[in-house]
Amino acid sequence: MGGLVVAFLAGAPLAAVAAGHAVYSTGSRAAHAQQATWRQVPAVLAATAPASGFRQYQVTVQASWTAPDGTRQVGAVLAPPGTRAGRAVMVWVDAAGRFTGHQPLQLSQVRGQAVRATVLTPMAVGFILLCAGLMAHAVLGRRRLAGWDADWQVTEPQWTKGR
Repeated sequence: MGGLVVAFLAGAPLAAVAAGHAVYSTGSRAAHAQQATWRQVPAVLAATAPASGFRQYQVTVQASWTAPDGTRQVGAVLAPPGTRAGRAVMVWVDAAGRFTGHQPLQLSQVRGQAVRATVLTPMAVGFILLCAGLMAHAVLGRRRLAGWDADWQVTEPQWTKGR
């Protein structure tokens, strides 16, 4: 059990730093790529957006827009409820003109993801080590009981012979 505690105390901080760094570097690359290639373009609604349901701030409606390369794109976009057909709403598209559904990833979001990864990693390491300890305890317990059983198989006939 002491070995698992030492493994946790040594491994959890290292794993936390590594996870935070990995998430930040991957996320910042994605954020920079999205910010460099995504554009906001006007999309003209083909139909009136339906009235909002319960707590809906945006609804899906068919629209058309011009991609950065000049081609006409058609698809479902998000629009405020009740927006009339023919009105334009601003949407984010990638370099190929595909609707993304959200704005590019911001570095503040990446920092938040990295902090969450850094905080949650020690809990994950602890959980993994706890499971490993419980499995080792179960395996060693079975082994100990098998040893007792083997000893009893030898001892029991001698012990009960006189009765």
